[in-house]
Amino acid sequence: MYHFTYILECADTTLYVGCTNDLEKRLRQHNGAKAGAHYTKIRRPVVLVHFERFRSLAKARAREAGIKRLTRQEKLALIRP
Repeated sequence: MYHFTYILECADTTLYVGCTNDLEKRLRQHNGAKAGAHYTKIRRPVVLVHFERFRSLAKARAREAGIKRLTRQEKLALIRP
């Protein structure tokens, strides 16, 4: 089973970073379900702009934390090289 670290672009152009083991399901949750993060619920619709795949949850979470420490400009450079 793979785990994913992902970046969403919200309707207000802000970026959201998360981690999941089911990327398609999590994207549906962010866009329409009650299970989506509060941050994205009030900024819908969201668009998946970047993801990375990992073999372990620990590695995916570590990458998520690393991306969250980046500045907005660094995140934009990551998703739009």
